[in-house]
Amino acid sequence: MGGSRGNRPRQRAAPGVAPGTLVRDPHAHHSEFAVFAYGPEHLEELHVRDLDELVASRADVPVVWVDVDGVGDVDALQLMGDDFGLHPLALEDVVSLGQRPKFEAYAQQLFLVLQMPRADSVATEQLSLFLGAGFVITVQEQPGDPFELVRERLRSGRPRIRGAGSDYLAYALIDAVVDAYFPVIDACAQRLEELEEELDGADPESLARRILGVRRELLAVRRAVSPLRDVIGSLMRDDSGFVSDETRLYLRDCQDHTLRIVEMVETQRELAAGLRDMHLSLVSHRMNEIMKVLTIISTIFIPATFVAGVYGMNFDASASRFNMPELSWAFGYPVALLLMGAMALAMLLFFRRRGWLGGRQPGPTAGERR
Repeated sequence: MGGSRGNRPRQRAAPGVAPGTLVRDPHAHHSEFAVFAYGPEHLEELHVRDLDELVASRADVPVVWVDVDGVGDVDALQLMGDDFGLHPLALEDVVSLGQRPKFEAYAQQLFLVLQMPRADSVATEQLSLFLGAGFVITVQEQPGDPFELVRERLRSGRPRIRGAGSDYLAYALIDAVVDAYFPVIDACAQRLEELEEELDGADPESLARRILGVRRELLAVRRAVSPLRDVIGSLMRDDSGFVSDETRLYLRDCQDHTLRIVEMVETQRELAAGLRDMHLSLVSHRMNEIMKVLTIISTIFIPATFVAGVYGMNFDASASRFNMPELSWAFGYPVALLLMGAMALAMLLFFRRRGWLGGRQPGPTAGERR
């Protein structure tokens, strides 16, 4: 999958380290904290410079959303985890990138790991989401996410999201991640249409490579989205009290979106497979046409080669009347050429009658007519 970390090895804890130990990845983006503290009549948006500001932002506010870009500052993440009561094992998964999408229920919060697309691309990054009483925490690998519309809804004072609890905010963020995959699939579908139009004239090797590239991208999307169905389903069935019955209805709609995405991916993969098979058929057809032409040319020259070989044996016609008397004919050479040409013409007419050189196609045989 086109992940955000490429071929760089993941930073892992040493064997035997205590569970919940946060290991800093030297290549990880430095952590930046943004906070939305809001209620029905109030919204405060700030970029936190130290953890004291983060603690102060939680005072007397119904919902707090802490959005963290980057996992490079493990000390700040640890302090945030202590302040919100985040489970150490969940924090360890936050900084250990490359986790599979999953859902974990803890006493004081719910923890989700998602794969989030970046900038309408199949490249994904890990998104860790905590849902607790009155707070939502999202931690992503680096800046850039599909949450801008959610932020605008909060800033504009929409009563649906501003008056709801933290569970509805978590739903809105998950729904934004799911919907971010639709442009990715649409882009793949557009590329498949363009490749279909290029089937006849494009370079065969380049076309096959691009078809394979689209199939790999669709496979990456399927691997990222398919587990989301189970994650959202587990969140809907959770009975810890963090998710209200009303929000479960919205989560069910979000799960339907994941099913639709998976179906679209499967459809596009089938189209890509059909396009690949059509491409291989066209390449095979072109090769057969070339081989047919070469075979016909070779077949036409075989009789001429035979005649030229016979008359190139250099027997002495004066030694015997059976030793190629044609060599002494006045018109022997023109006769040999005419014989070669006649045989070639006869073969061309035969090929055309059989439909191997165009013209009418061969009709059914007597057995086929019966």
